[in-house]
Amino acid sequence: MKLRKQVTVCGGAIFCVAVFSLYLMLDRVQHDPARRQNGGNFPRSQISVLQNRIEQLEQLLEENHQIISHIKDSVMELTDTGAVSPSGHLPFRSANGSWVLPFDRRPTYLAIKSQDCQFASVSRDQTDVQMLDVYSLLKFDNPDGGVWKQGFDITYEANEWDNEPLQVFVIPHSHNDPGWIKTFDKYFTDQTQHILNNMVVKLAEDPRRKFIWSEISYLSKWWETAEPQKQEAMRKLILEGQLEIVTGGWVMTDEANAHYFAMIDQLIEGHQWLERNIGVTPRSGWAVDPFGHSATMPYLLKKSNLTSMLIQRIHYSIKKHFSSTRNLEFMWRQAWDTGSSTDIFCHMMPFYSYDVPHTCGPDPKICCQFDFKRLPGGRINCPWKVPPKPIVEANVAERAQLLLDQYRKKSKLYRSKVLLVPLGDDFRYDKSLEWDQQYINYQKLFDYMNSHPELHVQAQFGTLTDYFNALYKTTGVAAGSRPADFPVLSGDFFAYADREDHYWTGYYTSRPFYKSLDRVIESHLRGAEILYSLAVATARHEGMEGRYPVTDYSLLVDARRAVGLFQHHDAITGTAKENVVIDYGNKYLVVFNPIEQERLCLVKVLVNTVRVRVLTEDGQTLPVQLSAQWGSATQMSAEATFMARLPPLGLAVFHLYDSADSPMTLRSDTLLRLSSRSVTARASDPLPVHSQLADPQSFYISSQFLTLGFSGSTGLIKRKDDSKEVKVQIQFMVYGTSPSKDKSGAYLFLPDGKPKPYNQKEPPVVRVVEGPLFSEVVAHYQHFEQTIRIHNVPGVDGLSIDISTMVDIRDQSNKELSMRLSTDIKSDDIFYTDLNGFQIQPRRFYQKLPVQGNFYPISSQAYIQDSRHRLTLHTAQALGVTSFESGQLEVIMDRRLMQDDNRGLGQGLKDNKRTENRFRLLLERRSFGNKVSSSGTSRLISHMTSAILNHEVLPLPVVPKRRGIPPLKTFAPLMSKFPCDFHLLNLRSIQNKQDGLTPSPYTALLLHRLALDCSIEAQNLGFNCTTTQGQLNVSSLFKNLDLQLLQPVSLTLMYSSTPLANHSTISLDPMEISAFKLKLR
Repeated sequence: MKLRKQVTVCGGAIFCVAVFSLYLMLDRVQHDPARRQNGGNFPRSQISVLQNRIEQLEQLLEENHQIISHIKDSVMELTDTGAVSPSGHLPFRSANGSWVLPFDRRPTYLAIKSQDCQFASVSRDQTDVQMLDVYSLLKFDNPDGGVWKQGFDITYEANEWDNEPLQVFVIPHSHNDPGWIKTFDKYFTDQTQHILNNMVVKLAEDPRRKFIWSEISYLSKWWETAEPQKQEAMRKLILEGQLEIVTGGWVMTDEANAHYFAMIDQLIEGHQWLERNIGVTPRSGWAVDPFGHSATMPYLLKKSNLTSMLIQRIHYSIKKHFSSTRNLEFMWRQAWDTGSSTDIFCHMMPFYSYDVPHTCGPDPKICCQFDFKRLPGGRINCPWKVPPKPIVEANVAERAQLLLDQYRKKSKLYRSKVLLVPLGDDFRYDKSLEWDQQYINYQKLFDYMNSHPELHVQAQFGTLTDYFNALYKTTGVAAGSRPADFPVLSGDFFAYADREDHYWTGYYTSRPFYKSLDRVIESHLRGAEILYSLAVATARHEGMEGRYPVTDYSLLVDARRAVGLFQHHDAITGTAKENVVIDYGNKYLVVFNPIEQERLCLVKVLVNTVRVRVLTEDGQTLPVQLSAQWGSATQMSAEATFMARLPPLGLAVFHLYDSADSPMTLRSDTLLRLSSRSVTARASDPLPVHSQLADPQSFYISSQFLTLGFSGSTGLIKRKDDSKEVKVQIQFMVYGTSPSKDKSGAYLFLPDGKPKPYNQKEPPVVRVVEGPLFSEVVAHYQHFEQTIRIHNVPGVDGLSIDISTMVDIRDQSNKELSMRLSTDIKSDDIFYTDLNGFQIQPRRFYQKLPVQGNFYPISSQAYIQDSRHRLTLHTAQALGVTSFESGQLEVIMDRRLMQDDNRGLGQGLKDNKRTENRFRLLLERRSFGNKVSSSGTSRLISHMTSAILNHEVLPLPVVPKRRGIPPLKTFAPLMSKFPCDFHLLNLRSIQNKQDGLTPSPYTALLLHRLALDCSIEAQNLGFNCTTTQGQLNVSSLFKNLDLQLLQPVSLTLMYSSTPLANHSTISLDPMEISAFKLKLR
C-alpha cells in the first residue's frame, strides 16, 4: 500500500510541478524587461530551418494529388450531411437526426508515402523455430518422465568429453523481489541489506568466488547508507569481475502486463544509476522469475547493447520439446525483422524452477543434496528426505561423482560443452553461514573434479557473462554472434504453465484497479518529463537558468523510481484517477496534449453550475454540452464538455466563467429507460430528465460518423439486422473456479469450464444521453455499469466507440467477470494481441488446450479480421484476452477469488475495488483487393486511437493572475510537425553525474517509428498527416530552441556514437526505437 500511495503522489505531484514550473518560466521569459530580441542576423540554425521548410514544400508538391483527394473527401462530408446551419455558427440537428457542428471544420489531408506502407507486405526469411508453429506441433500432454517428471530420461556415453572437457560455471545468485509477501522496505531491512553486507565481505575472502545481482532498486537503497569503504569494496568486486550486475534494471520487470514505455524507463533508471555510481555497463540479461517471456524484452536488451540473455518461466511442454531438440539456446529474432539486426543470444533453463533442486541436473532429489543451506539442523530441508552432507575428504569422491553425473546429463540438452548451473533462490545468502556453507563445500567439489583429469571436467564459480564468454570462445564466434548450427527463433513464450493444467493466465487481469492506475501515472510521468525538459531548455535559451527551480528534478527522479518499482513482476497492479469538481466562478483551464500530433478532441470537466461559458484564448465562444454526472443510476450533478483543437505536446488555454444562458451552451437530452414505475429519477431543473418504461424494441444513438443499435432489454450493443453492416454484440460472462483441490488464485486461472452468461433478476436501468458533442448509453447492472459513448468530432476521436465498464464484484465469491464481443467477422481460430504496447503477435485458439491455456496478455489492443474488416479492441489497462470462436473477442474484467493458489503468495484475491476498465472499439474496412496481412501491423488510425486512449488530455484549473500581469498563453513547442508514423516515446532530462538530483545540460530523445498497414481504407484523422520515409530533422523540431548536440546513443544512454552534425537528418526503420543525446538551449 505504501508503494501504491508513493506512486500516486509522485506521479500527480511531479506532473503539476512540471506544468506550473513551465508556465512560471514562460511568464518570466515573456515579461522580463531585460529580454531583448536579436535582429539583423541570419544564423546558421535559421538557414537549416529554411532548408527544411523547402524540403517539406517539395514533399507536399509530390503528394499534391493525394492531398487534394482528401480535401475533396472532407468537402464531400460537409455537403453530404446538408450541414448548413440556420444561424451560420450554432450546432443544429440535420435531417437524419444527428447533430452537426460548424466549429473547426477545416479540411485535412493524409499523405502517406507508398514506401512507408510496405512493411506489412514485405517478405521475411523464415526462422528455424516459430513459436506459433511449435504450439501447433505439440500435443501438450504430460506423461511421467521419471526423475525429471516433466521431461524424459537422459543418458550419455562416458567418453563423450574425452576430446573436449565439460566446462561448468556455477553461478551463485539471490533473487530479491522488490515487494511481494513483504513490502520493499521490509524485505530490505530483514534480508536484502544483510545479503549485500555479507557479499562485500565473503567475496573478498577468495578471488575464485563469484556472484550476480539484478535489482538496482535494492542496490541503490543499500548504497545510500553504506560507508564509503563498503561502497569502494563493492565497486572493486564489480570492476574485477567477481560480482556481475545482470540486466541492471530498476527491477526484474514483468513482461506480460508492463507497457514498453515503463519497461524502458526502469531500465534507463537502473543503467543511469550504475553509470553514475559504479561506472559499469551490464552485458547479460537475467530473467528467472517473470511469468512467461515477451519478445519485446530481447529487443530492448539488444538496443541497450546487451549481448546475451537468460530466461526461465516457460511452459513445461515447450521446455521438454526444446530440450529434446537441443534448442534451449538460440538467437531470438523479432518476427518483423527482415534481416538479423535484432538477434540476441538467449539461454533457456530446462527444468521446473530456478531453485537449487531444479538447476544442477534433471533429478531434484540429487540436486537438493547439493544445496548446503539445507544441511541438517537448518530451517529448511529437502522434501525428498535425503539431506545434503558436508564435503569432507572421506566423501568428496563419491559426492563429486554424483554431482558430475547430473552436470553431464544436463549438458546433453545443449549444443556446446559449456554448462550453466545457477546456485541460489529467493532472498538467499542473507546469513553469513550460508555463504560459508555454499562456497566452501562447492570449492572442495571443484578442487576434486579439477584435480582428476580422467573426469574431463573443469568446474568453477562464475558470473553469467563468464558462462556466455566461454560458450562464444568454444564455438569460435564473437560475443553476441550466432554460433554455427544454433537455431534462430521468433515469437514469445505465453502462456506459461508450470505443471499439469496450471496456467499462469489469471495474473493478466488480477487487481485491474492498480493496472489501470499504473497506465495513467506512466502517461503523467511521460508528460512531466517532456514539459520539464522543454522548460529547462527554454530557461537556458533565454539566459534565465539561475532563475528556474531545477531542484524540482529530484521529484522527477522519485516519480521515475516509483513507477519503475511498479513494473516488478510481483507488483504491477494498476490505477485510476479521481475527478475533481471545480468552482468555475472565473478561471482559466490549461489543457495539456501529451501526444506528438495535433489533437481535435472533447474536453470534459465537472462543474458546480450549469451557467458555464467557454472561450478560447482569442475570445471565441465554443459550443458546450451540459450533461449530468451521475452518482448512481438516478442521482446526478453537472458536467461540461467542449471540443478543442490542441497543439502537439502543447498546452492550450481556455477561459471558463459563470455566464447567463448562451446559445452555444446546449443541454443534453436524457432519457431513463426504467423497468418499473416505482423507480424515479432525482434531477435538478437545469438538467431535466425524462423517463419511460423499457421495452424490448431496439433503440439507436448516432453521430455524423457512427450509428449504434442497442437491445431494449439489456441496454447493451446488439447485432444489427443489416447485411451491409458488421454485426456486433456485447455480452457479459461469468467464470467459476475448478471444483477440484487446485483452484484459481492471484496467479493461476483454473475455471470450472467455459463461462456462463451473466444474469440478474431485475432488468437494468438504462440511461440514454444525446447531445451535439457526444451521445451515450449507460446500462446499470448489479455488478457492472457499462457506458457506450460516441463523439461527434471529426477525426480520430469520432471514429471509434468509447467503452467504459465500471466493475464491482466485491460481494462475489470465486467469480470472474468477462466482456465478450461477438461479430460476424470470419476470423476462424486466429486472433491478434499486442506485446507490451510495442508489437502485435498472432494467436490461435487450440481445442487441445484447456480454456485457461488459450488466454494471452494484452497491454494495449487485440483484434480479429477477415478479408473485409478488422475489429480492434483498444484497452487502457493490461488484461487477459482470448477468442473462443470465429468472430469473438473476450476480455476478463475482474477476478475475486477466496483462496491461495499455492504459488507462494499465501492469500487469495479479496481486496477488489470498484474499477473502471476503459476501451475503444475501432472497426476498419479493408481496401478492395488488398490481402489480409498476418504479420500483425496496425493502421495509422489504430495507432492514433491507442494514443488518445492511453494519453488522455489533462485539464488543469488555474486561478487568474493579479491585475497588470498578462494572462497565460497557448504553449506550442514544436516548430515543425512530427511525421505521423513517429512516436515521441520520451524527452528525458539526463541526470547530473555529480549528484544525480539535478539535471545535466543534456536531454535524451527517445523515438519509436511505427509500422503501418495500409491495406485498410484511409480515414480522416482530424489533423494533417504526412510520412517521410523515416526521416526527421531534429534541429528544426523545437520552437525557439537551438540544437547544440545531436549524438546517437544506446537505448539506456550508456553507449555513445560519434555526434552528428546538428542540422543532420536522422533516419529510423519501421518498428525501430532509437535514442539520441541532445543539448538544447
